[in-house]
Amino acid sequence: MNIELSRFATRLRELISNAQLATPDPQFSELALELFALQFKHNSVYRKICESRQLTPAAVKLWTQIPAVPTAAFKELELTSLAPAERTAVFHSSGTTEQKPSRHFHAAESVALYETSLWQWFKQNCGLRIADCGLVILTPPPGKASHSSLIHMFETIRQQLGLPESVFTGSIASDGAWTLDFAATIQKLNAAAKTKKPLALLGTAFSFVHLLDHLTEDNLRFQLPENSRVMETGGYKNRSRSMPKGELHSLITERLGLPRENILCEYGMSELSSQAYSVTSHEWQGTSKSDDHPSLITHHFKFPPWARVQIMSPETGREVAEGETGLIRIFDLANVFSVAAIQTEDLGVRRGDGFELIGRATLAEPRGCSLLTG
Repeated sequence: MNIELSRFATRLRELISNAQLATPDPQFSELALELFALQFKHNSVYRKICESRQLTPAAVKLWTQIPAVPTAAFKELELTSLAPAERTAVFHSSGTTEQKPSRHFHAAESVALYETSLWQWFKQNCGLRIADCGLVILTPPPGKASHSSLIHMFETIRQQLGLPESVFTGSIASDGAWTLDFAATIQKLNAAAKTKKPLALLGTAFSFVHLLDHLTEDNLRFQLPENSRVMETGGYKNRSRSMPKGELHSLITERLGLPRENILCEYGMSELSSQAYSVTSHEWQGTSKSDDHPSLITHHFKFPPWARVQIMSPETGREVAEGETGLIRIFDLANVFSVAAIQTEDLGVRRGDGFELIGRATLAEPRGCSLLTG
């Protein structure tokens, strides 16, 4: 393990754990430039990419100038500073079976940093009263999908919450698709409704569509207790069944008895070590043209203070103005042992220090954990 990167990871983990969730711009810039110099030095593949663009630590003065690597590069290149013998885990992107997945290599130290990052930001956004709460996760358990960063995330949350009444109700079919045990899930919903014990439901958007379709077919409705929460993530690419976000949330409200403000959306990917969560602020109230279900826009996402997002014009390569659309670029300090600057293929609208998620750019390969949900 490289000692310089290890020291940086230790400092960052302490900052994430102890900070009052604020990283001022000067501090972030200083850390970002320091990390760029270390990754340039110790990540040979990344160094070649930077040199080909003539962007070296000597030339880069602002964190916004640090070269970003497209997510597609993780499919072909080993973008890591970890030697093969040091790699104890690898997270794969979820795509169609014909696609080659991205690979994000981890060691015990980077996994620990990843878990610290995800837990601290989830804790600030989930709104859960941790004591006396049930947890249902609509995905397969960790042992069934060891390369899924999403499932690792859910398992980390489950362990951190320390809830005895927690269960994974998903499984994996013979074709690799994620399926859902409706009976087990409904049993947990019934128990929560009867005991008045708050319940947290975590899963992909398509898992919720499956569940809601089943509840609608059987004409089942629940009134989950106050302070219950839903967290959904993922899209619908290459699925015959998709649903506008507003409609999905309306059905969650109708069938599970949850108000809109108790529904949380997450945005993340295997190439990152931090996640963004939706902001249900009246500042962004409105509906899309194709959506007949008025709601607060929950596509307005924010990353934690140890990450920054830019919305980049694909035509000019420059950051767009407020309210304009471009490709989402993320600089994640928690990506210590891989590459911190990631260029996604997702489109977003710049909204202050956050973004409104639009979807995949044209011709981009479909991806996301909902692809695995049958």
